[in-house]
Amino acid sequence: MKYFVAIPTYNGGEVWKESINSIKKFSSADLYVQVIDSGSKDSTDLLAEQAGFKVTRISSQEFNHGGTRNVLAGLGPEDSEIVIFLTQDAILEEGSLEQLVAVFKDPQVACAYGRQLPHHDATPIASHARSFNYRAQSQVYSLADADRVGLKTVFSSNSFAAYRISVFKELGGFPSNTILCEDMYFAAKAVLAGYKVAYVADAKARHSHNYSPVEEFKRYFDIGVFHGKEKWIFENFGGAGGEGKKFIISELRFLLKHGIISIPRACINNAMKIIGYKLGKNYKTLPFGLNQRLSMHKRYWK
Repeated sequence: MKYFVAIPTYNGGEVWKESINSIKKFSSADLYVQVIDSGSKDSTDLLAEQAGFKVTRISSQEFNHGGTRNVLAGLGPEDSEIVIFLTQDAILEEGSLEQLVAVFKDPQVACAYGRQLPHHDATPIASHARSFNYRAQSQVYSLADADRVGLKTVFSSNSFAAYRISVFKELGGFPSNTILCEDMYFAAKAVLAGYKVAYVADAKARHSHNYSPVEEFKRYFDIGVFHGKEKWIFENFGGAGGEGKKFIISELRFLLKHGIISIPRACINNAMKIIGYKLGKNYKTLPFGLNQRLSMHKRYWK
């Protein structure tokens, strides 16, 4: 199937160079790569052009997680059947693009996401997060799985995910103005429309974050905002509470083996996640200015 790669960028730094190198190394010479750069102050856009990628430039105020990717999806070659979204800090592994696209042989698969491995400099906390959320076993989810796995049915990540363009257009793409989680929004629409979401464990990319407690708070505040706005997703697929408890238990066991010194930090991080999430979910009760200060994605509030 014909596919192209789409990447939103902003001040990619050194990891962007690694990402470019991985794309060039593990793809065909004629792969079409489309970048939208939202006002980088470094050489991110120039590096993309030097690599042979197509670059469209917008201002930082124009960027939105959903809206910008909608534009990206329409900038590929006209005969493209699949668009693969990457983030600028995702480092592809060999054969991953082909593995991800192969799952679309099933005509009911609307979108698919790959397995994320930790970066080489990942902390034990970040490494566990990747091993918990991205297991070694591939899965294909449909509405029939909702009662069994709940919100996991519509989990996805645009750090490394692919979409069938015909279905993407049919369902209206991503929400044009969302704080984040545009990937889950689309996956939920697709599953409710009778399509499937695939997790492809053999399609791998290194992608992780060593977030501080404050960054975890801000990130989960934004997730809470999304959950508070898009209640229909949780009415259809259930909440995330059970998965959160499993995560904390799994993390403790992991750190006892691989990083016992990180346990106090993990406890602080998890407390900040819970507080941030609860505040974000109730963002309507908070002053607008406070919402902006608590958020990781401050441009959303502008």
